[in-house]
Amino acid sequence: MSFIHSTVENRVARIEISRPEKKNALTGEMYARLTEAFGAAARDPQVRVVLLHGSRECFTSGNDVSDFLQRKPGESSPVFGLFQVLPAFEKPVVAAVAGPAVGIGTTLLLHCDLVYAASDARFQLPFVPLGIVPEFGSTLLLPRLAGYQRAAKLLLLGQPFTAQEALEAGIVTAVVAKESLFEEAGKAAASLAALPRESLRLTKRLMKQGQAKELQAQIAEEGRLFVERLASPEAKEAMSAFLEKRKPDFSRL
Repeated sequence: MSFIHSTVENRVARIEISRPEKKNALTGEMYARLTEAFGAAARDPQVRVVLLHGSRECFTSGNDVSDFLQRKPGESSPVFGLFQVLPAFEKPVVAAVAGPAVGIGTTLLLHCDLVYAASDARFQLPFVPLGIVPEFGSTLLLPRLAGYQRAAKLLLLGQPFTAQEALEAGIVTAVVAKESLFEEAGKAAASLAALPRESLRLTKRLMKQGQAKELQAQIAEEGRLFVERLASPEAKEAMSAFLEKRKPDFSRL
C-alpha cells in the first residue's frame, strides 16, 4: 500500500503524505515514493509547481523509529534519494503544514520555496535528544535563516516550537487559520503556476546556486554522522526509550 499520493491538476502537482494511523511517520518505502513523485514532477512539462502536504491534522511525525531500527547496518537508505532530488528541484515547491512537523517534517521545509503553516502546527528538531545529529542540510541552512542563537536553541535543545516561532525563524512564509490552510497554499501554488515558467526556474536557481556545493557537502557529512550515530549506545537508548514510552537514561553513557 502506498502512503504517498500524487496528482496533477491545473499545472500543479499535489504530493500528499497519507499514513494517518501512524501520524504520517515516514518509512524507507515512503521516502522512495516521495523521491519518485518529485522526479516525476520534475520531468513532466505540464507541471509548473509542486504542492506538498499531509492531512489537515498532521504533516508528518518524522521518521518511523521502528523502521529505522530494523534496517541492517551498512544498508543503503532511500532517504538519501530525497536528499538529492529536493535541493536540486528546479520548480517552485509550496508546502502546507498542519499539526506535527517533526524531524524531517521540519528540515525538508528548508528546501521548499513557500511554506504555509496552520496556527496549530507544531515543529520539532529532536535529533540531539535522540542521540543522533540533524540532517538534510539543516545545520547549514537554519543558522543562515534564523541566526546562530535561535538555530542553536532549536537544534541543540530539540524542543517543540510553535508556528509563530517557525515564522520568526524564517522556516515558514505565513501562519494561517487551520481551516483555510489548503486554500491559501493552493492559491499560492496557482499564482506561481500562472507566472512565466522560465523566469521562475532561473530566479530560483540564482537564489540557490551560491550555496549548492556547500549544501551538498553538508548533507553528505550530516548523513555520514547520522548513520554512525544510529549505531551508538546513546541512540539505541533514546530510541528504545521512545518505543517503550519511558524517559531515556544517558547517565551511564
